[in-house]
Amino acid sequence: MTKPPSNGANIPSQNDSDLTNPYEFTSRMRRRDFLASLAALAAAGCSGLDRFASASAQSQRKPNIVLVYIDDLGYADLGCQGATDLKTSHIDSLAHTGVRFTSGYVTAPLCSPSRAGLMTGRYQQRFGHEHNTGNPTRMFEDDIGTPTSEIMISDLLKSDGYATGCVGKWHLGVRDKYHPLNRGFDEYFGHLGGAHSYTNWGDTGWGTILRGMEPAKGDEYLTDAFSREAVSFIQRHQHQPFFLYLAYNAVHTPMQAPKKYLDRFPDIADPKRRTLAAMLSAVDDGVGQILKALRDVGVEDDTLIFCISDNGGPPNANASLNTPLNGQKGSMLEGGIRIPFIVRWPARLPAGLVYDHPVSTLDVLPTAVAAAGKKLPGDRIIDGVDLAPFLTGEKKGIPHDVLFWRMGPRHAVRKGNWKLVQERTGGQALFDLSADVGETNDLAQQRPEKLKELLDDYSRWNSQMVDALWQWKGSTSGTRTPRPAQR
Repeated sequence: MTKPPSNGANIPSQNDSDLTNPYEFTSRMRRRDFLASLAALAAAGCSGLDRFASASAQSQRKPNIVLVYIDDLGYADLGCQGATDLKTSHIDSLAHTGVRFTSGYVTAPLCSPSRAGLMTGRYQQRFGHEHNTGNPTRMFEDDIGTPTSEIMISDLLKSDGYATGCVGKWHLGVRDKYHPLNRGFDEYFGHLGGAHSYTNWGDTGWGTILRGMEPAKGDEYLTDAFSREAVSFIQRHQHQPFFLYLAYNAVHTPMQAPKKYLDRFPDIADPKRRTLAAMLSAVDDGVGQILKALRDVGVEDDTLIFCISDNGGPPNANASLNTPLNGQKGSMLEGGIRIPFIVRWPARLPAGLVYDHPVSTLDVLPTAVAAAGKKLPGDRIIDGVDLAPFLTGEKKGIPHDVLFWRMGPRHAVRKGNWKLVQERTGGQALFDLSADVGETNDLAQQRPEKLKELLDDYSRWNSQMVDALWQWKGSTSGTRTPRPAQR
């Protein structure tokens, strides 16, 4: 674990030279402030103490949780990830005051199965949500979506007294039984499909923009509308713990941005890259608005924020960059599954930490549920882990010894620094990521024993999974009879 490069940003520093642990520094400062406040309120008399008791009770509530999921963001498309032509100061601030993971992974290199793993904390192959949900016609006609037998983050937190809101792209099923309001969310504003126009709120092939289950009307740039709705949710639920899932459809195609954002990037010559910069700048503004809303209502320090991309960037579609990784969205190479991954929780997690061990979006659910003080379901396997104790030093070791991926015949395994990759054609490739993060030097012939070890690991894991409930146009695995989902 190392401190991040500044990338020109101002990183908060600890001035007490004897304190090397940011969490310890924060705790001492809070104790100091607590004693000063107590003395002042005592001098003010009983009414002051009563007000202090009320404020203290408020501070003891469960932490808020905000999950920001950005669509098709490249590994190198944030300032804190090395970008120099894009401006992402607010997202960068999350990294500089929180934890940035250099080996953060999604569970699939495509939008829909990635979300299924995220929301359940389980490999989506355990319940058959292995592929994207298909084109608009198929999504609306077929019974396709995350099985209702699966428990989502929203279900768990709602049952624990959280206000739950979903804003943005859903992509986990369009029939009513799959709707966010039937999957643990109290409120919903967004679109159910995989993509949507940013300027036309009506039905653009992937469905219309909805408020709850009813069509919503508006002409605002969609990213700005999503940010506005997120801020409104925070303001309206400031007096109770809340879970906000903000799933921007940016920077997914279609590539559309208003002039006010395009004008911020006059020096980017490539029109597609300039539009990407503008679209991401709108997202970054939204993150800034959310941070301000949390600050204004006095809950910023005790709000756990995740900011993650749903898969690797697709350079041909949106001019994203996955440097120094090889591959892109849809690929089992690192560029398809290793993504920007940031977590911030000032009340508990250290600031400015860069964490190098592999973590997964599988970990979001158990981390959030543990933060809320709630237990995980005992009737099923949860593949993710609570990341917080690894980041604070309370727990030694690493979160995951091995991670797996599968989409039809394509699969991958990461174990330590070794990576096994099976793409659509050809045999298995083996890479040492510690020396070859770009996956250009296939060591399968030189290290047959390591190749066999990872193949054996994959075979054991794969035997626990079920067949895909549906196939996608990009799959070559054929149609198979599904087995019951594993608990």
